[in-house]
Amino acid sequence: MSYYFAIIGTKDNPLFEHEFGTSKQGGDGIARFRDEARHMNQFIVHSSLDIVEEVQWGSGQMYLKTIDRYHNNHISCYLTAGNVKFLLLLSPDTHPAAYTASSNTQRPSSAALARQTSSSLAANPTAPQTEEAIRLFFTEVYDAWVKNLMNPFYLLNAPVRSPVFRGRVMAAGKKYL
Repeated sequence: MSYYFAIIGTKDNPLFEHEFGTSKQGGDGIARFRDEARHMNQFIVHSSLDIVEEVQWGSGQMYLKTIDRYHNNHISCYLTAGNVKFLLLLSPDTHPAAYTASSNTQRPSSAALARQTSSSLAANPTAPQTEEAIRLFFTEVYDAWVKNLMNPFYLLNAPVRSPVFRGRVMAAGKKYL
């Protein structure tokens, strides 16, 4: 699964962006967005801001779970107390499982595919295990965000250029996603 993470400021301006892939179950942590769809990530995330603004007042929670879908992409949201939005676009692998490594080149049976993908975290973006992993990711990024805000040299609604913050986001993505 590939992920596009964005932090959107109070003026709907992007403050931070990062792409990464899954590190769970043998993943290498590299985002595998299709080239023709890579440029759409920012557009998809920003188009979901209207839905975030509708949902945020109806729910008293900071983590809004999956708020929007665009084709096969899912967008999850986390709101901070200062109305800064953390948005995570999940793009599941659209390729079915690779052919078996045995001598025959037949595709695995549908039952074998179902068993393999049901145990995978990346199999279903709306599964409870995936939702919990995303919530934990957002919580850890929020802790790093608060530490970044306490920096006296950081200006509100300015892009985050801290390599320490980027490293913490990458570490949280590797740990939970």
